[in-house]
Amino acid sequence: MATHTSDETLTVLVYSDDRNTRAQVTSALGRRPAADLPEVDYLECATVPAVLRALEKGGVDLCVFDGEAVPAGGLGLARQVKDEIYGCPPVLVLIGRPQDSWLAAWSRADAAISQPVDPVALAEAVAKLLRARLGARSLAR
Repeated sequence: MATHTSDETLTVLVYSDDRNTRAQVTSALGRRPAADLPEVDYLECATVPAVLRALEKGGVDLCVFDGEAVPAGGLGLARQVKDEIYGCPPVLVLIGRPQDSWLAAWSRADAAISQPVDPVALAEAVAKLLRARLGARSLAR
């Protein structure tokens, strides 16, 4: 289990053109997706350029992308950031249907959850990805 300081926070970037989808994700996860993780701060993005700027700036621990976003869906964006961003944080995509999981694999997403968002499934997937991120970060030190 990763150790962390009590004042540490993790940053989760949430991308969707729909503010209701962004709100659904942030409210489902809350301030702490799991008891053993630090608190989470959210960086909400409605456009691809905002996502790319944030990732280039650094400090993002996890991305949650809406696969149904318009005009640029989160699946294509996931593939793009995995190709273009050095040290890209883990990416979880929200897919429209469970049958779209092959698209999530194509996008190189680290995890996929189908919509509508199941808060328990989302929290479990996010916690798993954040634990892995923290573990990798502590190994790099």
